[in-house]
Amino acid sequence: MSDSAGKGTPPGVQAMFEAGQSMAKSFFDALARQHAAMQDSSGVAAPKLPLPETEALGAIQKAYAEKHAQLWSSMLARKDGGPAPAVVQPPPGDRRFTAPEWSESPVFDYLRQAYLLNAELLTQVAEAMPIADGRAKSRIQFLTRQYIDALSPSNFAATNPEFIKTALETKGESITRGVQNLLGDLEKGRISMTDDSAFEIGRNLALTPGSVIFENELMQLIQYAPLTEKVAQAPLLIVPPCINKFYIMDLQPENSLVRFAVEQGFTVFLVSWRNPRPESGGHFTWDDYLEKGPLAALDVVRAVTRVKKPNVLGFCVGGTILTSALAVARARGEDPVASLTLMTTLLDFSDAGELGCLVDEAGVAAREAAIGKGGVLKGQELANVFSFLRANDLVWQYVVGNYLKGNKPAAFDLLYWNSDSTNLPGPFLTWYLRNMYLENNLRVPGKLRMLGQKVDLAKVDMPAYLLAAREDHIVPWKSAYLARNLLGGDTTFVLGASGHIAGAINPASKNKRSYWTAEGRPTDPDEWFEGATEHKGSWWLNWIEWLRPHGGKQVAARGRLGSTRYEPIEPAPGRYVKERA
Repeated sequence: MSDSAGKGTPPGVQAMFEAGQSMAKSFFDALARQHAAMQDSSGVAAPKLPLPETEALGAIQKAYAEKHAQLWSSMLARKDGGPAPAVVQPPPGDRRFTAPEWSESPVFDYLRQAYLLNAELLTQVAEAMPIADGRAKSRIQFLTRQYIDALSPSNFAATNPEFIKTALETKGESITRGVQNLLGDLEKGRISMTDDSAFEIGRNLALTPGSVIFENELMQLIQYAPLTEKVAQAPLLIVPPCINKFYIMDLQPENSLVRFAVEQGFTVFLVSWRNPRPESGGHFTWDDYLEKGPLAALDVVRAVTRVKKPNVLGFCVGGTILTSALAVARARGEDPVASLTLMTTLLDFSDAGELGCLVDEAGVAAREAAIGKGGVLKGQELANVFSFLRANDLVWQYVVGNYLKGNKPAAFDLLYWNSDSTNLPGPFLTWYLRNMYLENNLRVPGKLRMLGQKVDLAKVDMPAYLLAAREDHIVPWKSAYLARNLLGGDTTFVLGASGHIAGAINPASKNKRSYWTAEGRPTDPDEWFEGATEHKGSWWLNWIEWLRPHGGKQVAARGRLGSTRYEPIEPAPGRYVKERA
């Protein structure tokens, strides 16, 4: 690395240049220490973190120095009362520096742009590291992003002009409110993202009418009341993820996928997973979730409706659990369902998104030793991991808004759900992490044995509708597409706009965003997308038309919920969903 920004460089640029060099070195040393601390289960230290190639590092350093010189010149050319042309812009969607206070002041304008240049430098350094292991390199890039996001000048009182302006305008009242907000969040043990008092499950969330008709120690099964005189003969069973609560599928009437399906004339059943307690739920395994979840629910649905082959839908890890259960049923010689819908679900974990980079042998082995034979992963710990995948949006935005500006977050049903975390049983979690994220065993026919059966996804051969989201960072859409190469039946793949949740929960009532469809079944997702057509509106409308033929003939809506064998236990949404972690 050159130790000078160049001859004739203004002293201010030289100082910033040297500060950037020092920051990059400190950052690289911190990454090296973090990497060296990682050990595999045998206790052997990880290999030394390699430095970027000299030529690549020199090019990064040269570009960095040139941009800092441009920034300094821009600031010197700035006229009183008018902002200077920006040398560097925040990434698309970054709202941290959009307030006019950042550009009106030459000090804060310089500060934000210098930060963005330094962030660009560190990002490029991390990308240039010659690390062959893709998972290890992704982890370094993740750690880099955490470092960059945490050090943003917007996160600190002295370097945030919005904080200063608000404090002056409120005569310090905003500071008092911010401290009160911080103390309140410390008591809760989490950052407030929404007004918790604005929502209550069963009062203004999870409102679709129905009854719990069956329960065991792992789940309650809800049957929803019909909203049409005629219904499809074959019902629909929904299996949501066991991470967070089911009511992401049934937030409010206008954005409820459950209510939408009921309004379209389907008899809908839904699995509501229990929030496991350390003292009573820490022993459940992956097999328990299959047997006491989808397989038990299917038995009840068949008995209540007298339909041998219901339709089923799984969302995220709920889809992985559901597909695994169907593979067990097929291995037993059963023909369990008429159709399968998977929403943002991974079956092939070869690229497991940003979560995948955080799963390594050392981490999984540590979890196995701690909770692999009993115990739970606390819901808040899991929620923190998901939040830091999008730290600017789900962490630092609220640090600034709640604590620096003294604001209360607005009421938002989706963020209330996001904060309603759930525990996970240790044996279930560690098996899932090792066999899916770490070793990708589900994609290998016969590699895994579940409930005593060797499973083969090729035998899951019913028609399948696969929905992925284009900007999904948890289930990358190209990885979700690979399920087409594993399942044995005819598959329809649809790509929705937006991310993991917003792409899936895109209500037909609002009919916003868009989705893509294509004919044919190429093995390569990029080839599929090249031939895809974009459609405006919600993918729900496309899905329900795909589902109708699998519903069979129209019959009169059932006059009662449950049956003589499965009498209603309590009104929906039931007790389990209200249990807090």
